[in-house]
Amino acid sequence: MRRTRLAGALTAALALALVATGCGSGNGSGGGGGGAPAAKAAPAPDRIEPLAAPAAPRLPVTVDSADGRKVTVASTERIVPLSGSLNEIVFTLGLGDRVVARDVTATFEQAEKLPVVTRAHDVSAESVLSLRPTLVIAEGTTGPAEAIGQIRDAGVPLVVVEPAKSLADVGTRIDAVAAALGVPDSGTALRARTQERIDAVRKTIPGHAEKPRVAFLYVRGSAAVYLLGGAESGASSLLEAAGAVDAGKESGLVKDFTPITSEALAKAAPDAILVMSKGLESVGGVEGLAKVPGVAETPAGVDRRVVTVDDGVLLNYGPRTDLVLRSLVDQLHGKKK
Repeated sequence: MRRTRLAGALTAALALALVATGCGSGNGSGGGGGGAPAAKAAPAPDRIEPLAAPAAPRLPVTVDSADGRKVTVASTERIVPLSGSLNEIVFTLGLGDRVVARDVTATFEQAEKLPVVTRAHDVSAESVLSLRPTLVIAEGTTGPAEAIGQIRDAGVPLVVVEPAKSLADVGTRIDAVAAALGVPDSGTALRARTQERIDAVRKTIPGHAEKPRVAFLYVRGSAAVYLLGGAESGASSLLEAAGAVDAGKESGLVKDFTPITSEALAKAAPDAILVMSKGLESVGGVEGLAKVPGVAETPAGVDRRVVTVDDGVLLNYGPRTDLVLRSLVDQLHGKKK
């Protein structure tokens, strides 16, 4: 499961769901089911587009870490970003050739051959330190704490960035990473490019379009994990920017995730369901999803209206968020002719 924003939000809800079902964890594999296909998502945006003219780092710099520390960075020759989103930002700022490791959630093409320094999404301090990093960048949700402490105790500069919760966090995260890398001008350029692209996508939403109610479900069939996203799931901002209503949030779910029940889905009454691509595969496709209790009785279940986005980018809130938003808009409102 993703160890960035989503993983932090799911921890308690997953524990509750697994206790309720008596199932252990799993990877969520499975083939697509028969019947009506899912709405076709845009091609997976699995390549990074670096800035055309990235700046060279100006070091040393001292920056504020999100955990209240001041960290001095003297070298960016060997960078270890500890989430997929942070990897994306570093690569897009033009410093990908200095990255020496990746988190398991960094799924884009340029990073795929880098060694993975996480175990079941927890950081392996030993793996990180074996690569002799000169800078480690972590999320506020990165753990375990013992591993972070071990990296710091070894004398490696470690900068923590606040986890992403919404579109409003995209620019501030880019700025934070760029500052730690000593390339603030590149950060300003990437922030402007990203916002411009997000704004351009939002302008394509038909002005007369009714706002569909969309429920964000996190599902992993082999582990019998079925969760409904609420106000703190991380998806609300994207859905609202795509001209939709977060059905879970609007139905009164103020937490991040809650186990799916027929009653909760009936109250949410979604016109469409948003799921991650691997999650949909894990339950056997659209027809398998319709067998989750309560789904078939919703307007979305009746119409088999399912929206999918690749797991590796949906909630990253980074330089490729415009592509995620474009996919949502296309699937919810139809591609602009």
